[in-house]
Amino acid sequence: MGVFEDFSNFLEARLEEFLRDNPDLELQALAEKLREQEEETVRLLAELRRRERQLQDEILATAQEVQRWHVRIDKAKAAGRTDLVTPAEEREAALLRQGNQLWGQMEAVKDRIKQSIDLNAQIQLKRKEVTAKVAEAQAAKAKAKAQQASQAWQNTNWNPTFTNPTDPLEQTFRRWEMDEELDQLKRQMGK
Repeated sequence: MGVFEDFSNFLEARLEEFLRDNPDLELQALAEKLREQEEETVRLLAELRRRERQLQDEILATAQEVQRWHVRIDKAKAAGRTDLVTPAEEREAALLRQGNQLWGQMEAVKDRIKQSIDLNAQIQLKRKEVTAKVAEAQAAKAKAKAQQASQAWQNTNWNPTFTNPTDPLEQTFRRWEMDEELDQLKRQMGK
């Protein structure tokens, strides 16, 4: 494992060095990571909201069951059926406990939804900041390249072949121009 670990450490070090030398790429990687976190938070929010609706439905169903058993208790009391009253009251109490547990779960889910919304807002803000920094870094890099190209353009001896006397095209044009001048001089002398 030592060789693989050393190789892995070496690659990580080179990657970190490369990213330090190319901060715009590091920012792009961070922007991508933030985008993934935002997507994950959105998925989590959707799941939490689905769970909240499910718990609300379960609470409503439990409340309806409590009402049904409460009516049965009153009915059993009115009929003098004490043998049914106690078990019905126990069932109602169990349903109330279940409803309280569901309510507690729903409150916890609501808290997680609020936290997820806050987290998502923070991620979006950070992502905007990083995106702006990426744009700045890319603009700075483009400006540096343009300046470098401009300096290279100014530093190189432009048109070196156009003024070079050994250039074949230059020689051809010079001969042709000299021939034209000679012809013109001959014509002038012949007049």
